[in-house]
Amino acid sequence: MVSTLLKFRYFFVFCILLSCSNTNSELKKNKTYANTSTEDTKAQNTKTILFFGDSLTAGFGLDDSNEAFPALIQNTIDSLQLNYSVINSGLSGETTAGGRSRLAWVLKQKVDVFVLELGANDGLRGIALSETRQNLQAMITLVKTKNPNVKIVLAGMQLPPNMGQTYTTEFKSLFPELATQNHTYLIPFLLENVGGIPKLNQADGIHPTAEGQKIVATNVWNVLKDVLD
Repeated sequence: MVSTLLKFRYFFVFCILLSCSNTNSELKKNKTYANTSTEDTKAQNTKTILFFGDSLTAGFGLDDSNEAFPALIQNTIDSLQLNYSVINSGLSGETTAGGRSRLAWVLKQKVDVFVLELGANDGLRGIALSETRQNLQAMITLVKTKNPNVKIVLAGMQLPPNMGQTYTTEFKSLFPELATQNHTYLIPFLLENVGGIPKLNQADGIHPTAEGQKIVATNVWNVLKDVLD
């Protein structure tokens, strides 16, 4: 009789332990589902900032692409816990004509903020400003057509004086004129406090060093911070 009672007690304790184990397993499973659901929701709600530009955006000549200003902008966004993800779509050597031809493909992805940084290579090659203006306008129009709610930021550029006073003056004014006409945000001069300063540029005198990129990132952020929700 005693032996039977002991067996019953052991069986009873085993059932309790098994029940607790199953409960803990379900709790862990539910917690995993909850975390996954939260991550999925966050991903769906994350907005996208697309930097569309040339070698300045791509980070040409840097040892690490994370030193380019779009990556530095992402670091700032993350530090402020803003729900935005940065995409660097910079291509070294890109002109406005080249950007115009590849833009439709790039816009297949979701874009909430579009930063247009093109035109410098046009200027350095002495391309007719009417062509540069036409290409920039076509890109702005295409972005708006693709998503009427997108916010566009146009990066202003300037040229060295050796390109001729008339050309450089008209080139400089091209960007604020387009920004005003299209009601876009404007970075007055992307390379403010960087362009023409040897210690902040690589040996070619055109592309910023890692330190120069930090200043460029500040120039961008000074405008972009007012664009983000």
